Amino acid sequence: MYFAALLARTEDGWEASDTELDDVETLADLADLAREATTDDETVLVCIEQEGEWFGVVRVDGEEDPRVYVSDAAAAMRSSYGEILLSDELLGREPEDPAALDQLVDLDGTEDGEPENDEGDDDDGDRAAVTADEDADTAPAGPLGDAGILSDLGMSDKALRSLTPQDALSEVADALGCTDVLEAVR
Repeated sequence: MYFAALLARTEDGWEASDTELDDVETLADLADLAREATTDDETVLVCIEQEGEWFGVVRVDGEEDPRVYVSDAAAAMRSSYGEILLSDELLGREPEDPAALDQLVDLDGTEDGEPENDEGDDDDGDRAAVTADEDADTAPAGPLGDAGILSDLGMSDKALRSLTPQDALSEVADALGCTDVLEAVR
């Protein structure tokens, strides 16, 4: 079970709305959804929590790139909603580009400059491929992203990193001064 809410900063304070993430596939989609929550280029926070396992906060300020903080990247990676937040850039890996991969492989299936292995009894290449695939699908355990995402809104990076997933969104709302607004949509 997950909970997701949009907190939009307005002249009159914060406005909250719960949101469905079923149609969101990428961080860019999520940022667009956040931008639709405000008529001005005000700050919008997307807060997501998943079953007391992890929480994430995405901050969108106008047309700037979204800033992301995830409390436990490894736990979030096991969630389809967490995968939205864990971009290649945030994980520190090169974006997947199938066209670039095709250019690296010759017609005989070997990489450019790689000697062909005709002996057939060496399967180290297969193990290396599995390890590379596993590395591409993993994320570090623990927090990942911009811990200072809320520092100018009243919550220090140290306070954000110390939150437990069970009460994180309530604590964030308390620091922002919008507990009642968030609880109304919960």
